[in-house]
Amino acid sequence: MSTVVPLLGISSMATRQLLSELATRCAPAGSSLQFESVGGVDAARRVAAGEAFDLVVLAADAMDKLLAAGHLLPGTLRPLVDSPMAIASREGPARPDVGSAAALREAVLQAPSIGYSTGPSGVALMALFERWGVMAALRDRLVQARPGVPVASLIAGGEVSLGFQQRSELLGVAGVQVLGDMPSGLEIVTTFSGAVAARSTHVDLARQVLVQLASEQAAAVAERVGMRGRGCV
Repeated sequence: MSTVVPLLGISSMATRQLLSELATRCAPAGSSLQFESVGGVDAARRVAAGEAFDLVVLAADAMDKLLAAGHLLPGTLRPLVDSPMAIASREGPARPDVGSAAALREAVLQAPSIGYSTGPSGVALMALFERWGVMAALRDRLVQARPGVPVASLIAGGEVSLGFQQRSELLGVAGVQVLGDMPSGLEIVTTFSGAVAARSTHVDLARQVLVQLASEQAAAVAERVGMRGRGCV
């Protein structure tokens, strides 16, 4: 009986649904593929600490740092999906207008509490609030989700009235209504990249997985879960 080679990847929560759907269809013959999805900061820390993985899928800036530090196999880093930030509120009759920059600014100023995530999208959102000159007014109302905790759960639980996170993490969550993506001119898009981990003992199989994760078929799944695929195969 042939032995099935187990491949293990780690990713941030933003790509959890996507990678869960793709794991079976992207595993090369004779292997199994599983991704552990955790907070992006925690995932990068674990890879940097030398924990053994075959594949890593994280935001592009985190991946660049891991590559520079020698934790990813050179020549394997490739962009997989773009994930736009969306805005959501608790499901109900009230539906704040976020369709323009002016409307979004007003909705933010009127919101009793605002949830946002760790990572690059949250940093970009805080930079926007700084540019708008509203940070002083908002500071006591800002709630940063703990690493690995979806902003959607804060919205559904009533902890925040308005939330910002990747669209893929807001879609289909009970009690949450997605109001739309960031308006034109204010788009915040996070690119998620994949690479073979430097500690992988199954490099050839891991390379094959990356090819499949960047395929047109994977891109179609990405679109369905609220991302934009970089399909190229």
